[in-house]
Formats: sequence, structure tokens, C-alpha cells
Amino acid sequence: MFRIERDRHLSKLKRQGIISSWSDGDIALGTVWRRQMMSHLDIAQIILLLISTDFMASDFCYSLEMTRALERHKANEARVLPIILHPTDWIGVPFAALPVLPKEGKAVTH
Repeated sequence: MFRIERDRHLSKLKRQGIISSWSDGDIALGTVWRRQMMSHLDIAQIILLLISTDFMASDFCYSLEMTRALERHKANEARVLPIILHPTDWIGVPFAALPVLPKEGKAVTH
């Protein structure tokens, strides 16, 4: 749901050729998904972390994707923007030092 809404908001910038977007929903059938995920993560200039209880519970999202995203952020290779989608306990996690959206860390859904 949020990915579809995000794509709607970014459609003008996509049409103008200013940005392109990619998400795990774009993985083709039969593709080695993990390699493709990490490959796109390694070339992204802006990485949105869509924070939810599912994100926090996923070992892949939390341990691999987030860790790599934060490494690239620290190296000034990418900008990481955590977006709090659902109320979840994110205080004290590695991305907590970054500015989060919405402001004050309030979830998009309450």
C-alpha cells in the first residue's frame, strides 16, 4: 500500500527522468532475489527504510539491508531516510541517530 502511494507521489519526477525507483516488488520471477536486492542497494543514491513491525522483525531487512544502507550513508555514498510507517519500538536501533520522517518519529498510521 505505501509503496504504491509512494510511486504515485514520485510519478512526475519519474516522467521527467529526474529519478528512478526500485523495490523488491520489481524482482523478476526466477531471479536470485538476494543478489538483486543487494545490487540495487549498492547503487541507490537515496534509500528509504520503511519502518514497521515487519521490517524490525525481518532478519534480512534489519541485519543485511539496513546495515548496508547505513554503511553507505556513513561513507556519503547514499542518503538514508527512515520513514516510520507503523508504531513500533525503534528507539535505540542503528538508524535512530538519523532524522526520521514524519517529524518527531510519529508513525504515518496511528
